[in-house]
Amino acid sequence: MKRSVITLLAATALATPALAQTAPLRPDQAEFRSLYKELVETNTTLSAGSCTLAAERMGARLKAAGMSDAQITIFSIPEKPKEGGIVAVYPGKSKTAKPMLLLGHLDVVEARREDWTRDPFTLIEENGYFYGRGTFDDKAMASVWVDALVRFAKAKYQPQRTVKLALTCGEETTHAFNGAEWLSKNKRDLIDAEFALNEGGGGRTDGKGTMDGGKLVVQTMQVGEKAVQNYRLETTNPGGHSSMPVPDNAIYQLSDALIKLQKLEFPVELSETTRVYFAQAGKSRGGAMGAAMQAIAANPGDKQAEALLNTDRAFHSMLRTTCVATLLDGGHANNALPQRAGANVNCRIFPGHTSDKVLGQLAAAIGDAGVKVTKTPPVRPIAMPPPLDPKIMGPATRLAAKHFPGVPVIPAMSTGATDAIFLAAVGIPTYGVPGTWSNPDGNGMHGLNEKMEAKALYAGRDYLFDLVKDLAGK
Repeated sequence: MKRSVITLLAATALATPALAQTAPLRPDQAEFRSLYKELVETNTTLSAGSCTLAAERMGARLKAAGMSDAQITIFSIPEKPKEGGIVAVYPGKSKTAKPMLLLGHLDVVEARREDWTRDPFTLIEENGYFYGRGTFDDKAMASVWVDALVRFAKAKYQPQRTVKLALTCGEETTHAFNGAEWLSKNKRDLIDAEFALNEGGGGRTDGKGTMDGGKLVVQTMQVGEKAVQNYRLETTNPGGHSSMPVPDNAIYQLSDALIKLQKLEFPVELSETTRVYFAQAGKSRGGAMGAAMQAIAANPGDKQAEALLNTDRAFHSMLRTTCVATLLDGGHANNALPQRAGANVNCRIFPGHTSDKVLGQLAAAIGDAGVKVTKTPPVRPIAMPPPLDPKIMGPATRLAAKHFPGVPVIPAMSTGATDAIFLAAVGIPTYGVPGTWSNPDGNGMHGLNEKMEAKALYAGRDYLFDLVKDLAGK
């Protein structure tokens, strides 16, 4: 998962301590912890793990709760037998209400034991936190979704609308088999839904975990995200002996292009989501930055407000398309003039723009026909934000007031990327839900010693169960 990059509302009168988890676990919580432990301890890295095994284990949990074989589909492709996933369909009573879909990913970022303080594939609870790869991204959400259907099945609960679950692989690695993309293209009917709930939202604390006296200051609903596209810049040259250099040099030519890229600033843009975000978050934040946030929401052409917001790298990114050089290669020998030089440029494209349009903007900014600009596969769909639908936002906000009193729910656009982009491309609007929370440091997601605050996990589980039940019951 790439979480929404949002500067925290660190000073807000609405801040409130999160609900404490001090009592012994309830029986349902203990069962959920067992499920979460099993999923975290199933290695699902691309190098050494198996998403298919994780999917099978979650399928076994659903069957033990009472779901039938016909309601559960384990899928993979022959070329990638360990990169499979699971779709489960819990039927509703209504013949007219469209289903809802719960989406999560099983795969995790690589983690080497020698780098971690603790074994990354053993769930360890310590000082109020769960440690392990995937404890936050994304096995917390995947566990909550499986647990919700387990609870439905055990209680023989009959929702109005059918609730579908899809846990897939490939979200964390560009070149892996992406189960969400495959399902959207090959098994559209299996995951067909009026809307989907996904990762990407969630709460933020004021800087410390609630176990350490910190406060939960905001919950966000991800409503849209940028599209990710990589581009290749490449220069070529006949080369020659390094003892006879000439100005026409592939590396120098590429360097000139990268300097121009460094200076390229895409124009400010607002979507429905970011306009609301800057207006609401700015009002809560206050001060000069808060005033600038409100000003940009009212007038995207406000250069003074833009200048201040650009000093915050998260806000800078939320306001525009961004492109940055991330990899370099060039030359073939230390005593030869380079015949080829190249760079990877990673772009995060504001919703509504095509990758071809951005390619043209890059080429125009470089202004050198000798620098070849091409798209690097895979080419992702255009980012299409879902609407700020009151049927989704209303229950999410109302239930947050019950579970997290005084904490606002604010719509936000992710500057990262999730598998929501594949569902949006086939007409399934997808929302990154509130619920669990993290600290400003990101809780080690994609890095070392990833962790999830235990209180955040249990409180988020309770909230999300109520949200799913509310949305499924209408």
